[in-house]
Amino acid sequence: MSAKIRLYVEHPLGAGQSVTLDKAQAHYLFGVMRQAVGGAVALFNGRDGEWQAEIVQAGKRGGTLECRDQSAPLQMPPDLWLCFAPIKKARTDFIVEKAAEMGAARIVPMMTQFTNSGRIQRDRLQAHAVEAAEQCGGTYVPEVADAVRFDRMLADWNPARRILFADEALAGETSGLSDIATLKGPWAIFIGPEGGFSDGERARLRGLEHVHSVTLGPRILRADTAAVAAMTLWQQTLGDWA
Repeated sequence: MSAKIRLYVEHPLGAGQSVTLDKAQAHYLFGVMRQAVGGAVALFNGRDGEWQAEIVQAGKRGGTLECRDQSAPLQMPPDLWLCFAPIKKARTDFIVEKAAEMGAARIVPMMTQFTNSGRIQRDRLQAHAVEAAEQCGGTYVPEVADAVRFDRMLADWNPARRILFADEALAGETSGLSDIATLKGPWAIFIGPEGGFSDGERARLRGLEHVHSVTLGPRILRADTAAVAAMTLWQQTLGDWA
């Protein structure tokens, strides 16, 4: 019987492998979820797939699990990055969670001219990505990168990775998705901040051959909604939903 609790660990996983829990993981399993010796937990580490494990030691400050059988192989997402301008804390958390659930391989906070968010806590956002993978059944956790300035990002960009530019200025026009349907390979989605990209940023993006501008419908969407909409459209057109 498959375990109902899933837990991300850094430890290698394999048949008979023992996995030591840290204090926080032990508190979650034994204090919050009320698990005990003999209980089942599904483990994944983003490398070895998902393994069914049995609790063999349980304590307030730690514990030990032992891997029994692999229940799912590693399922890698498409080579898709989500590059977005951070917004208010709760909505930035939402974007990271949904990106992890929907199959982003990497998540990059992007500081644009109109970005009004403060300092980005990368470790906290990475924890949200882990929690989202635990809850959605994923076996891979996308990396949340350090925040990078928009101009620096484009200066260092490899043009082999195409960019899907969600341009709010195109709201109401033809989507443009049919133009990219056959363009396989690595991609990134660019989502701007509240207030959108500046005229200069928009002009710079439109001037690059590897950038493909699309609209997300007849209305201008909030940044967090736009991230979900853009990922949905890309996944249906080029990703593992197609």
